[in-house]
Amino acid sequence: MASRPFSLTPSALPVAVGPGRLSVIVTYLEMTAPPQDDPVPRPPGDLLLMRALDPTASFYRYLYSTVGEPWLWHERRRMSDQQLAAIVGDHRVEVHVLYAHGTPAGYAEIDRRKRDSVDLAYFGLIPDFIGQKLGPWLLDQSIRMAWTGGTRRLTVNTCTFDHPRALPLYQSLGFTPIRSVVREIDDPRVKGPLPRTAGPHIPIIE
Repeated sequence: MASRPFSLTPSALPVAVGPGRLSVIVTYLEMTAPPQDDPVPRPPGDLLLMRALDPTASFYRYLYSTVGEPWLWHERRRMSDQQLAAIVGDHRVEVHVLYAHGTPAGYAEIDRRKRDSVDLAYFGLIPDFIGQKLGPWLLDQSIRMAWTGGTRRLTVNTCTFDHPRALPLYQSLGFTPIRSVVREIDDPRVKGPLPRTAGPHIPIIE
């Protein structure tokens, strides 16, 4: 779907725009130097951040679906297991999983497939763990891992489907917005891969 430049704030745009259609503002951000500030303090509790080496498609789907369903993440749900395995099984794609007391709490996906930049492709917490101050620490750790190995640029994007604190959090940890675009998409809950209960904060229009 074609996109166009947009300069208003995310709150200026309604989400539901017609039968089976949604409008979303996507904001692209970048960081051109590693963070110079001290790391975000580690939250209390039994936490472990571990890379999933050669993650199975089923495990990745669990992470992606559980983290992303409230925010209508749908692109990876449309992929076959073979398509998904080709991405997450690539040694240049890193899936780092946060465990809290032995339970998966969130993950970050770092994509190193481009020559001169690294992309923080996905980042988020499982809903049960939102509000426990894990997000800033996980993001800060992900940023620092992304800068290891040498790169000139770290990128990420967020949109108005994401948690409302996502964009301010990225900016607070050093990302700078470079552009925003508006896209209209088919609602993935209407004849799509998501259940109708997904994204309860976003109305369905039929």
